[in-house]
Amino acid sequence: MPNILSRTFKEFAESSKAGGIVLIACTLASLALANSPLGPAYLGFWHQTVAGLSVEHWINDALMAVFFLLIGLELERELYSGELADMRRALLPMLAAAGGIAVPALIHYSLNGGSATQAGIGIPMATDIAFALGVLALLGSGVPATLKIFLTALAVMDDLGAIAVIAVFYTADLSFPYLLGALAVFAALLAMNRLLRVMALLPYVLGGVLMWFLMLKSGVHATIAGVLLAFAIPYSVKDEDAGSPSHRLEHMLHKPVAFLILPLFALANTGIAIGAGWAMELLTANSLGIFLGLVAGKPVGIFLFSFGAVAAGLCRLPPGLGWRHVAGVGLLGGIGFTMSIFITNLAFTGQPETIDASKMAILAATVTAGVLGFLWLKWLGAPRADSPAGARIPS
Repeated sequence: MPNILSRTFKEFAESSKAGGIVLIACTLASLALANSPLGPAYLGFWHQTVAGLSVEHWINDALMAVFFLLIGLELERELYSGELADMRRALLPMLAAAGGIAVPALIHYSLNGGSATQAGIGIPMATDIAFALGVLALLGSGVPATLKIFLTALAVMDDLGAIAVIAVFYTADLSFPYLLGALAVFAALLAMNRLLRVMALLPYVLGGVLMWFLMLKSGVHATIAGVLLAFAIPYSVKDEDAGSPSHRLEHMLHKPVAFLILPLFALANTGIAIGAGWAMELLTANSLGIFLGLVAGKPVGIFLFSFGAVAAGLCRLPPGLGWRHVAGVGLLGGIGFTMSIFITNLAFTGQPETIDASKMAILAATVTAGVLGFLWLKWLGAPRADSPAGARIPS
């Protein structure tokens, strides 16, 4: 499989392992502080206003746009030179991701359709790629390298689906003048790339900031600007190793996103004051929809759609993988965390109690899915005897 162990991918996997540990530490610290005597001051800090927005909003609307930019750059790379570049190879992770989106959404809707919490349908759709790859990295050479490639491609497509859901279903009152302005900036950036062949990064970054501001004012969530910017930045398969602008920017963003932006997001969004009735909150229709959607819906959807696609002859399993590996990936797909929390904030704006209950369900599902996925692959995920040479790589 060409480019299976590219330098960029190995760097990403390594940063995901360390970044996942930092995310866990920040989440535990945030929960501890929120439930300590310092809780009111800690929670109040994130709601302080700076330049018209709260600190929490600056993180969720501005810094997370950089996270979405990185997702866009990774998706662009996968589409041009990675697992998604060949349609026949791409079809399996694409359909697996579709199953991992559809089944959790159906589970949540079956419990919440027509109720005040129906808007949470998008919460269990997403997979946290950093945490999921972090779990695989802990397994080291105990799993095939192709499993990491498959999980990456699936999670990238999963994130693309989540981005589409955010853009379509979680849009506030729409301002067409600002939206048209943002799209005009995007068109100008595309022209700089395709027609003028501008290879310097600075003009794209400045244009991206303007597009972010216009998108923020339009009512469409501002982070979508990050994804659009990624596809406006020049990418070349031939000079990836030499450093195309897209490749250079992706390399620059890995560590700031893993060790600054996502930890800040965790600190700002997991400060949940746990009340006496928190366990009962996990039994509400919304919380059950989130938990079951992630822990049960993700593995069922990913496995069934993958099995159906292979049985129908549309595609085949990657070299070295068996159905037990696909089942393990499905379990890890239930690690929602970052994207699920992000969608929670959009789904239940102005409903702090529902937001906190949803986040508790996400945290419970993330821990459950991570432990189940790790144990499953630890016991059953060893590379097959007929795996191709080089199918094992160190973590």
